[in-house]
Parts: sequence; structure tokens; C-alpha cells
Amino acid sequence: MANVTLTDVSKRFAETTALDTVSLEIEDGEFFTLVGPSGCGKTTTLRTIAGFETPTEGTVAFDSEDVAGVPVEERDVGIVFQNYALFPHMTVAENVAYSLRFRDAPGGATKDERVTELLELVDLAGMGDRDPSELSGGQQQRVALARSLAPGPSLLLLDEPMSALDARLRETLRRQVKRIQQELDITTIYVTHDQEEALSISDRLAVMHNGRVEQVGTPREVYRTPDTRFVAEFIGDNNVLTGTITDRDDASGNATIEVDDHALTLADVGDRTVGDTVTFCVRPEALSQTATENRFTMTVETAEFLGETTRIYGRWNDRQIVVRLDDVPDRETIELGFSPDAATILEP
Repeated sequence: MANVTLTDVSKRFAETTALDTVSLEIEDGEFFTLVGPSGCGKTTTLRTIAGFETPTEGTVAFDSEDVAGVPVEERDVGIVFQNYALFPHMTVAENVAYSLRFRDAPGGATKDERVTELLELVDLAGMGDRDPSELSGGQQQRVALARSLAPGPSLLLLDEPMSALDARLRETLRRQVKRIQQELDITTIYVTHDQEEALSISDRLAVMHNGRVEQVGTPREVYRTPDTRFVAEFIGDNNVLTGTITDRDDASGNATIEVDDHALTLADVGDRTVGDTVTFCVRPEALSQTATENRFTMTVETAEFLGETTRIYGRWNDRQIVVRLDDVPDRETIELGFSPDAATILEP
């Protein structure tokens, strides 16, 4: 396993800053995900860790040792790209064994033993003689994963490996990837733009935006207590509101916030005081028709049936609101409310 540390890493391409003082600490055996929109710097971060890019400033360290100048092939990493890049003229077994041309199989195993072991690990036992063209997209993805694991690397890097697959197959494969990672106990860094994927598969994740890290935390922490407006709006549905503190209880830290001439109560606004502007968010599932506090009336516009719940979009005082309810209301307006401690204060 490997511990990976990025310290104030910046990367510039001519006049473009791809990474801006990125610092991360990724623990041994952790499944760590870089998530964000296209162009946010997540793939550049991964390529910098792998050694394909050299930081303009800052350091990358494996197990506290600076890897500046260490070539890709000597960094003890396995890499799976968005394009699986399987060799079409080789069989599945030959593809998996390819990296063993340059390094011995771990544990003293022979090349054939290692290939057999890995094909069983990725649920492709008995398929070693097939050509890659005979496999489905999901099977090809697993061959690429097995190939990257063949030399027994200390670090596994995955760059949007499932982006070309359909939604149902993605769900199945991400469970398999997580299972394999846990069985091998290998430090894994995963890149995706898919928020649901990041939340479901990660031990921790970093949300990136404009080359910077907006927040690092467990999926639960990032979802329930986003630090910034970007994280609140990027990770899942959210209702982001801005108001002014008109009153506060110094003993509890609770405050009255005026939003469009409507008084709402929020719990624990920290050191903010009367007159301060506050931006906060409330998740759709935290809104309720039965809540007794922070009541307001939403005009229903559209509804999306999702199976277990219905996502309903509407407007309150010309602000878009989204709520998740069990059923679609049979009226044009609904009364909603939320508990004061269901709101999360956001940094600017």
C-alpha cells in the first residue's frame, strides 16, 4: 500500500492554470475519489500523481518520499484510463500478462498463475483465450483493471474508467471495483464527474472546482455539511438561500434570518451577528409537509417520479425549490417546512 501526499501542487500550461495549490493526504488502503465537473483539474491531479505531468510548483510524495523526477514506470502504480487501451492482437490473458514483461509477478507466482488469479478476481475466469473484441464493454474494463493489477502495484489510479458504459452496468461494475479494492487492500484514487458514483464508492472524496479543492471529507460529510455553495449545488440536489440576520440568541447561537421578507430560524450561525448576510442550504429530503418550523408555501411546477420518492420542483417567492416527497400533491401549492438544524451555513 501507499500513502500519497500532495503539498501546494500547482500546474500551469502556458497561461492556463490547471491546478492551483492543491494539497491532499490520501491514506494507505483508502479508496479516494476526485470528483468535479469537466475542466476542474481532477484528471490533471491524477496524471501528476502518476508522473505523466510535472508540477509547476509543489510536491508529490509517496510514503513521505518526494517522487519528483521518478518516471512513471518506477512509481509502482497501476493505471486504468478512460480508454481501456487493450491490445487487439493479444488475447485477454496476454493483455493481462503484458505488464509482467517488465516486472515479476508478486509473491513468487509464475506469469500464468498470476493471470489466472487475476481473471478469477475480476470474474473472467476461463476467458483468457478470447480476443478483446469478443468481450462486452464491462468485460473489457475488467481486463484493463486486471492488467493494471498484475505487477501488484502499491497504488491504483482509475481515470473515469466507466464513463463509456450504460448506467446499470456502471452500478454493477463500481460494486465490483470496490470489492476488488477491499480484497487487495490497495490504495486507490478514482476520478469521476458522476456525483452519485463518488458518493457510493468512496471512503473519502475531494470535490474540485477551477483547479482547486473545495472540500475533502467522507461522502456523508460532504453531502450533509457542504462547506461552499459550489459543493452544495454540485453534490446532489439542494436548495440554496441567502438572507440577512435580523436577530440572534447569543446563548444558543440560533438566529432569525430574513429571506424575501420571510423570517426563518437557523441553528448555530457561529460568530455571525445581526446585519450579516448568510447563505445556507437545505436538502430536498429535509423539507417536509409536517414540519412545524420555517413554514412556507411552494407553487408546484413539475414532478419526477423516481420510484421510492417523487422529486418536485416549484417556486417560492420567485426562487426555485426542490423537494422529495412520497407522492405527487394533487394541488397547485403545498406547505413545507424544515427544522432549524437541517440547514447548513455555507462559506461564500
